[in-house]
Amino acid sequence: MNNSSCKIHAALEVVVRLTEQRAGDPALARASTEVKRLQARRFHGTYADLLRNPRYMTAAVFFLEELYSDKDFAQRDQQFARIANTISRLFPQAVVDTAAALAEVHAMTETLDDLMAREWLADQSALTAGSEGARYIRCWRRLGDAAARHQQLEVVLQLGRQLDGLTRTRGLRTLLKMMRRPAAVAGLNSLQHFLETGFDAFAEMRGADDFLKVVSERESGWIHALFEDEAAVCETRLRQLLAADDPHVENLLRN
Repeated sequence: MNNSSCKIHAALEVVVRLTEQRAGDPALARASTEVKRLQARRFHGTYADLLRNPRYMTAAVFFLEELYSDKDFAQRDQQFARIANTISRLFPQAVVDTAAALAEVHAMTETLDDLMAREWLADQSALTAGSEGARYIRCWRRLGDAAARHQQLEVVLQLGRQLDGLTRTRGLRTLLKMMRRPAAVAGLNSLQHFLETGFDAFAEMRGADDFLKVVSERESGWIHALFEDEAAVCETRLRQLLAADDPHVENLLRN
């Protein structure tokens, strides 16, 4: 088993454990869904301009759906787990490394979301005080661990850089198309969908440096605000983003 395969295996062990814990605790599962949905809505608001920009729209939707959404990734996780030991024989090494980066992002995100969900459940103030944004800020600050938040952002950016690198690999798009039938036979449709969608989203930008710079700056800004800004000021900013109901974005996600 090569290094990337080991990373996939280790990351999926984390995800499976957390998924099993939620399955046995309906209250925790509901809290996890609420946290994930709030975070996805925050992403909508933070990147509303990119979601309307013809150059960046597809990549922004890809990030939202594959990294920041509340959708169930169980099928993709199962497929990853099934091929963790053999993935290097099915895909080129550059693709294997990208799959490993995705697994690492997924495991870290699930871990932090699980910890947030536990704080969300424990937040007794929510019964009487403030908005969901205020509750989120309280939970974020009680959880703490700024280093983990910055690491999470870095692995997301690294995944973006790897996807961008794939678009410059000669012949890879043709190879991915050729992999559709073998992937379907092997029951790897979700993994194949992620790879093709990610490749096309980043290829459409014709260079991801500006996009990833925006993500880095805005997410770093939010990490700082959620830890350091006066709570009332941070809550106002967050409430404004959460209240922004953009039909254009919803149509993008449905189509």
